[in-house]
Amino acid sequence: MSVWGKILGGVGGFAIGGPLGAIIGAVAGHAVDKMRADTQETEGNDGTRQIAFTIGVIVLGAKMAKADGVVTRSEVDAFKRVFRIPPNEMTNVGRIFNQARRDAGGFEPYAKQLSRMFHDNPAVLEELLDGLFHIASADGQVSQEEVEYLEQLSVIFGFDPAQWDRIRAANMGGGKSDPYGVLGVTRDQSDAEIQAAHRKLAIENHPDKLVAQGMPQEFVDMANDKLAVINAAYDEIRKSRGQA
Repeated sequence: MSVWGKILGGVGGFAIGGPLGAIIGAVAGHAVDKMRADTQETEGNDGTRQIAFTIGVIVLGAKMAKADGVVTRSEVDAFKRVFRIPPNEMTNVGRIFNQARRDAGGFEPYAKQLSRMFHDNPAVLEELLDGLFHIASADGQVSQEEVEYLEQLSVIFGFDPAQWDRIRAANMGGGKSDPYGVLGVTRDQSDAEIQAAHRKLAIENHPDKLVAQGMPQEFVDMANDKLAVINAAYDEIRKSRGQA
């Protein structure tokens, strides 16, 4: 069964529990019997983690849409591009998005649940932030409210200020990003230190890590793009230092 079938059938909601499971249950309450029939999945199961990750981006994307009070068509279209949602499932996914957007509660419980589930793999949480940046920037700019929202998420996910600065630089600069910022290094660091920082990021952000975690293919593809940005930044630094 595909991740969409599991989500919309309610299986994931019962297996995941917590606020992410509750929001699925609010949308697919009719599937309670099916949920109870599939209790073999737990939060540690890769299939359930994949569902949690996917639902987490939908929910946190919906909460982000409330950050600046405006939901633009370009943001909605970007959301659809991030998730290659089958046309016949678009309505149901929209229900989850709208349920999260109408929910009067904050985003923190959902973020904390995801942080607990993926505490052993921060690269997955970083990829989630990258996906949200992609959606936020779809209209050509990321609002200050959205940046502040994403920074709060990064804190909950356990990223320190230097890591947040690196993630923001990689997502907001386009072709004009400071390559040192993308790698999270400074201009006064040695060639060896910069090489080590690049190697560490390349390993942490390698798409194979997401594949091993059972993440949706959409995010594996985004990880490929992220790795290309990291490698391009390192190449630019090497050229500027006469190492090319």
